[in-house]
Amino acid sequence: MSLILFDLDGTLVDSGPGIRASIRHAAATVGFPAPTEEQLRLLIGPPFPAAFRDVLGADTATGEAMMAAYREVYGAGALFDVELYAGIPEALDELVGRGDVLAVTTSKPAGYAREIVAHLGLTDRFAGGVHGAAEDGSVEGKAAVVGLALAQHARSRHERTHDGDGRVVGLVGDRHHDVEGARHHGLRCLGVSWGFGGREELEAAGASTVVDKPVEIPAALDDLG
Repeated sequence: MSLILFDLDGTLVDSGPGIRASIRHAAATVGFPAPTEEQLRLLIGPPFPAAFRDVLGADTATGEAMMAAYREVYGAGALFDVELYAGIPEALDELVGRGDVLAVTTSKPAGYAREIVAHLGLTDRFAGGVHGAAEDGSVEGKAAVVGLALAQHARSRHERTHDGDGRVVGLVGDRHHDVEGARHHGLRCLGVSWGFGGREELEAAGASTVVDKPVEIPAALDDLG
């Protein structure tokens, strides 16, 4: 069985509205000016609270306070303010139908990610699990989360008698963090241009290729192989 990893925000779903609202609340809570549209774009994808420090210049204590304020809004329901990109369910179904194992690898807390995937009715597409950061900080960043998915895949192969070639095809994502997280494990990244990074960011980061429509994902993954 071949494993394919998928980022969540900006790759499978447009999660911008809920995340932006939560960031604005977090900034206002600590007395920061309202983030610009460009700052909001940069904040979607990398892990919090590090992103608050990197993009907004928050110190460590302020970043932690922003994280707590962010969760007040996001965890109360803003996490469900998401919309599947058109064509994503069909692309996932094609991959599952041909025998691939799919997994989600996101920098957001794993609990939130699983709730979103379940809310959208996608849980059964991701037999490889929904993996995310740990709220206690013990797992943070794309490379660490990808490592969790790869470890689970290895355990699953070990438990099966017939498991195919067991290869890992790569990671599908929309930001440079996805490219870097995949590269950390010797994997290639298929970039998607419809997310929060865009083609230029992905190509500069070293994505193997970039697609413009979900329908192109299966064939592009074949080319990665």
